[in-house]
Amino acid sequence: MTSDGVSSARVPARVDLEPSARTVPLGSPPVDLLRRLRARGAGDPVTHVERVPARVGVPAPWPDWAQPELRAAFARRGVVAPWQHQAEAATLVYGGGHVIVATGTASGKSLAYQLPALATLLADPRATVLYLAPTKALAADQLRAVVGLELEGVRPACYDGDTPRAEREWIRRHSRFVLTNPDMLHHGILPGHAQWSGFLRRLAYVVIDECHTYRGVFGSHVAHVLRRLRRQCARFGAGPVFVLASATSGDPATAAGRLTGLPVTAVTEDTSPRGGVTFALWEPPLLPPDSSAPAVPTQAAGDHDAMTDLVQVRRSALRETADLLADTVAEGVRTLAFVRSRKGAEVVAANARRALDDAVPGLGDRVAAYRGGYLREERRELERALLHGDLLGLASTNALELGVDLVGLDAVLICGYPGTRASLWQQAGRAGRSGQEALAVLVARDDPLDTYLVHHPEAIFGAPVEATVLDPANPYVLAPQLACAAAEAPLTPADLALFGDGTKEAIDQLVEAGALRQRPTGWYWRHRERPEVDLRGEGGAPVCVVEAATGRLLGTVDGSSSHFLLHPGAVYLHQGVSYVVDDLDLADGCALVHVEEPDWSTHARDVTDLSVVSVRSYVDAGPVGMFLGEVDVTSQVVSYQRRRIATGEVIDTRPLDLPIRELRTVAVWFTLSERSMASAGVQTADVPGALHAAEHAAIGLLPLMATCDRWDIGGLSTALHPDTEAPTVFVYDGHPGGAGFAERAYGTASAWLRATRDAIAECGCETGCPSCVQSPKCGNGNNPLSKPDAIRVLDVVLENLPA
Repeated sequence: MTSDGVSSARVPARVDLEPSARTVPLGSPPVDLLRRLRARGAGDPVTHVERVPARVGVPAPWPDWAQPELRAAFARRGVVAPWQHQAEAATLVYGGGHVIVATGTASGKSLAYQLPALATLLADPRATVLYLAPTKALAADQLRAVVGLELEGVRPACYDGDTPRAEREWIRRHSRFVLTNPDMLHHGILPGHAQWSGFLRRLAYVVIDECHTYRGVFGSHVAHVLRRLRRQCARFGAGPVFVLASATSGDPATAAGRLTGLPVTAVTEDTSPRGGVTFALWEPPLLPPDSSAPAVPTQAAGDHDAMTDLVQVRRSALRETADLLADTVAEGVRTLAFVRSRKGAEVVAANARRALDDAVPGLGDRVAAYRGGYLREERRELERALLHGDLLGLASTNALELGVDLVGLDAVLICGYPGTRASLWQQAGRAGRSGQEALAVLVARDDPLDTYLVHHPEAIFGAPVEATVLDPANPYVLAPQLACAAAEAPLTPADLALFGDGTKEAIDQLVEAGALRQRPTGWYWRHRERPEVDLRGEGGAPVCVVEAATGRLLGTVDGSSSHFLLHPGAVYLHQGVSYVVDDLDLADGCALVHVEEPDWSTHARDVTDLSVVSVRSYVDAGPVGMFLGEVDVTSQVVSYQRRRIATGEVIDTRPLDLPIRELRTVAVWFTLSERSMASAGVQTADVPGALHAAEHAAIGLLPLMATCDRWDIGGLSTALHPDTEAPTVFVYDGHPGGAGFAERAYGTASAWLRATRDAIAECGCETGCPSCVQSPKCGNGNNPLSKPDAIRVLDVVLENLPA
């Protein structure tokens, strides 16, 4: 048994670019910049180039209800007239309709909600507006925009965890445009609804910005936080209009309706002007045989992890991105590099600075990292420096993917596929925001999905953008959210419809557990303390990382990752400095570390067991069965390997004694008959390796179909599972109760497994590599694996499974 933990995209025209080493003047078009970047290596790393053509804007007249002073305020900011989609959405919202604006990056979605919200605040001196953003940076950016309009009486203010307590009372009493985030709404505003009664009683609009980020377990929690908000508003006699802004996504009206619980109209036609974008797919080159990648400290999820049995490996995507960032900065090109992890962003920035300083001392100062965990003042200063040209290069996590207003960028580098096409286009759209030509480059990691995408560009450029997946009926989300609602005000029968399917059953379970008491007037919260509910679904309280010698807090790691990243003996990286973990105290949520720079890295290994609880749906396809249902997953980190950084050589394996973790979730799984595999040429001894390899690749390719990445899901394969009594491959959601990903896999099983089979078959390696069947998160050290037999197994499945 092996385990591991309807808006269509524009189809641009193909551009054939041959590498050229000729010198081109500074500031030349991105096509020439790409030629120079391609020409600097021995081979051509670009597998495909797309040309996203420029677009002319379609203006519209100001709505009649927009006051002259409001039009003048926008005119001072350079907005002479709205674009057609902005005017359409704003008029629907002002008329009382719930609306989602789902258009591209830099299409001016903010005007679509600012216009009706501010017009209402000017017309009604008692009205209020609540703005919700997924990040503090985005809320702060919107605050600057609203303040900059200089409208009398609006009194906008940010209310979040960084707001000084002395200011909070003033905001509650006087601000009419409050900008916050779902976490603060959940932890601060709704529990204190009595103090917020004046604001909520007059609430006219709720703005939900970048709502495509509310997916999976987090999105399901936010859906109920919004229902709790609607409930409190109704108690005070208010019925606010909801207006949502989203990146281009599939079926935005349905997703917005699921998020808010209300009927929502979608505005999806983007009528804003857009500069052209040259978009390149870039595959790092293979390193020479018996060579190894330069030693780069990396704990970035999913980045290259050299295996001892590989003859050739690809250059690290982090190193490749750092070199590209250095090259573009050296040419005076203002560039933003997106990296998937905080540590990866630090590594890319550090290596780019080092390369630039080697070429021109002091030039490295023009590059910096940007990520969560910095102080607010540091983040604002970095944004200012990039906008004003003091910085030419920034390596960032997806903290800058959202609508923070960055203009004047010439190029965007994307280190590894960000998990969804929606995020990919959102990140690429950060370049060219002033209407100029721009360059976007996707640098592939050594990963099945990335490798597949750079060789199948139609999966990016010709495919519709994904729909946002969330499930408010998830009982592991619904029950604790009902407990929060009951703590705010007793639940009544009228609330059953508000919170949706499964509410009565969840309330009955809370009563049986002693959390609620039923009385004739409703269900009452029984405890003095409020329920503790984690919106982000990160698996427990964060663990603090503390330097033992000084007591200095270095940072935090979410509880679900602590067993893997902070076990005794683990190497932990922070701002380019290596630490080794001395002790992990899970009860106190603290890991003690000391500074050390060993020449080895650590890799935790776990064992997983899975049992089937129930089957929701299945397809009987003769020798193949496809199932969707609930499962119980138990896992335990049992050991870790120490590997040489330079070569990947395994030094030793050391045992660990950490607690077992239990997870009830949703899984998709398929079974095969032993006879069908034998007929396909899979020998009995090779069945475990065949299933294990197919499982790895299937996990890697699922993000092609669902709004997840491989770190949101887990898997298990076995030659004979006791519950199915057959060879079986499971893929499950890594969140309690499920996050909707397994359901999506089940619904698209044929397309998902076809892409998986093609990714394995088309990979150039002989026995399997990180680009096809090896996984960076494998708990069994990627053993056993059989690439050719995985193809045979998937052929059997695809031959029998209905399309």
